[in-house]
Amino acid sequence: MYVVIIMKIIERKQYLSELLSLKNKPDIKIITGVRRAGKSMLLNEYIKVIQNVEKDANIIRVDFNRIMFDDIKEYKKLHAYINERHVPKVNNYVFVDEVQMCDKFELAVNDLYESKEFDIYITGSNAFLLSSDLVTLFTGRYFEIEVFPFSFSEYCEYYEYNNINDAFDKYTIEGGFAGSYLYDSEKQKSDYIANILDVVVLKDIMHKNGVTDKVAMENIVAFLLDNISNLTTPSKITNKLNEDGISIDHKTVRNYISYLCEGFVFYKIKRFDIRGNGYLKTNEKYYLVDQGFRFAKLGKRFVDYDRLYENIVALELLRRGYDLYVGKLYQKEIDFVAIRGSEKIYIQVSDNVTREETLERELTPLRQINDAYPKILIANTRHDVYDIGGIKILDIARWLVNETEKIGIFGEGKN
Repeated sequence: MYVVIIMKIIERKQYLSELLSLKNKPDIKIITGVRRAGKSMLLNEYIKVIQNVEKDANIIRVDFNRIMFDDIKEYKKLHAYINERHVPKVNNYVFVDEVQMCDKFELAVNDLYESKEFDIYITGSNAFLLSSDLVTLFTGRYFEIEVFPFSFSEYCEYYEYNNINDAFDKYTIEGGFAGSYLYDSEKQKSDYIANILDVVVLKDIMHKNGVTDKVAMENIVAFLLDNISNLTTPSKITNKLNEDGISIDHKTVRNYISYLCEGFVFYKIKRFDIRGNGYLKTNEKYYLVDQGFRFAKLGKRFVDYDRLYENIVALELLRRGYDLYVGKLYQKEIDFVAIRGSEKIYIQVSDNVTREETLERELTPLRQINDAYPKILIANTRHDVYDIGGIKILDIARWLVNETEKIGIFGEGKN
């Protein structure tokens, strides 16, 4: 007897909502993000939605992961395949998965776009559909939708958790790569996640950028994993590698880090001088796309939950559509200046603020900001929202599942 385990599917509501808002708009819709974040599954669910609301919709699907499409991995053949399946007087939707596997795919996609006969959606490997490449490939004709691994809210929905405190403790370790949820043991989950990182770094990023120094790249990744949420510079990493006997210069380190950021593994957040109202050029922070990568590679040794929670909050703010900066005020640091349109919020993140000195340490920088924008401390309080001198104190798990939205604290944006 054979048992096939099928992954549970949850509706990624905000991504679907964004796709639906772009339906039949002229732009090429490009879905990007780190490997195994759920780009292909999102396309599948979106196609089902279209079919439910448009019974006569013509869906043309090409998945270059499948052998059946090997014969059209050349732009003229891809172009002909799609054109031959066009149906007049109905909406024609084109979905191409792993588009980079087709040679000169941009020529086919751009011509299909110019025909104005198709609503086009494409996905591709994170290292081959970089934001910097899109400008060149599609010359302003595209709309990019970045897909992240599961948020904590989606994690709770997947497992149908009622106790969000227990769920948060598990999510902190397991992260948001839903493919790992099929495995029972912690080791199996970690092995799955570690393999994703290995493929992204070694197969995608290094191959794409012609990187041959595997040892240096692996050590840079390890350093960044171990220093999430810490201020750092390429020079600091270079010095550490040189001390460890790895000969490399800071320019090469800077390039390698940029490749990792372009591949959606890390996100660089710049510093902002709140008093001087300008950006600072030194000491950026790097946040990891999913904390599961860190635990899969480094294990549970020396876990700094302040920095781990800061990373989780950073990624959630990015999901919700905020632009992020690390705030500097005199000699103090504000974890985040979060901006979305006309909205600005100052945010501190901490683990346990039950001790008076810890609470004061987190509140002091916020109190020194002399403007009227909201100031918030997000911590593992496991309590309802409370207020200290106009500063809201939010429980991290409740904020992540948007419970705070009910009382007017900033809620979700894109996801």
